[in-house]
Amino acid sequence: MSGSGLRDGERTREESMTKPKTVSEYIDGLEDWRGKVVSILHGLVKEVAPEAKESIKWARPVYEYNGPLCDIKAFKNHVNLGFSRGVELPDDASVLEGSGKAMRHVKVRSLEDIREDVLKDLIRAAVALNSPTGHSFVRSTRKET
Repeated sequence: MSGSGLRDGERTREESMTKPKTVSEYIDGLEDWRGKVVSILHGLVKEVAPEAKESIKWARPVYEYNGPLCDIKAFKNHVNLGFSRGVELPDDASVLEGSGKAMRHVKVRSLEDIREDVLKDLIRAAVALNSPTGHSFVRSTRKET
């Protein structure tokens, strides 16, 4: 026995849990309403941005198209759809949250919170920002002098 109370060769519960290697494994690991939310969000990203490369990074689904595009992260009481260049996205529906320099996220607390049209518009705008001929959607707040 080691000092941790485990026998030699035993692993803690966290160590024995396998980390997801695919988005499907990530979704399958969420056995409550969050799994359904992540599945829907994943479907929206793939529908709007089928060319986006998906992977698991930082223990969450990440989507890239000419650089970071968005990610999905399940928390205990909500699921975030995060946008790498969120501050540059138009947010007419006022759904983006966050205070960092670049990232913003949409917080989904239930299936009823999913506003597909709004989310699709945000994903489309994120793809446009990352396209080779992309442009910034930031509206200048500077006054001309």
